[in-house]
Amino acid sequence: MNPAPFLQLDRVIHEKGRLAIMSALAAAPELSFTELRELLQMTDGNLTTHLRTLQEAGYIAVTKSQRDSRPLTTCALTKAGRDTFAGYLGLLEQIIAQTKNF
Repeated sequence: MNPAPFLQLDRVIHEKGRLAIMSALAAAPELSFTELRELLQMTDGNLTTHLRTLQEAGYIAVTKSQRDSRPLTTCALTKAGRDTFAGYLGLLEQIIAQTKNF
């Protein structure tokens, strides 16, 4: 078995909560904080921490605005985030292909 794909997995994305966020955002142009929280069943604090990590890595953009006089926070993948996530999925596909040969 070739260990290279395992060693190349992005540790920022590989964490379960952040992988779920990246997957959700890959399937939608953008999601609100509330939509992500409900979809992924995370606490506000947990989601905020994971979003901050992804934002610091440059994988997501967080936009704060107002809707109906209420604060609205939305999240979307950046181009770098979309490209990195596609590469991450490619590595997972390589790992799966290797294990099918056993």
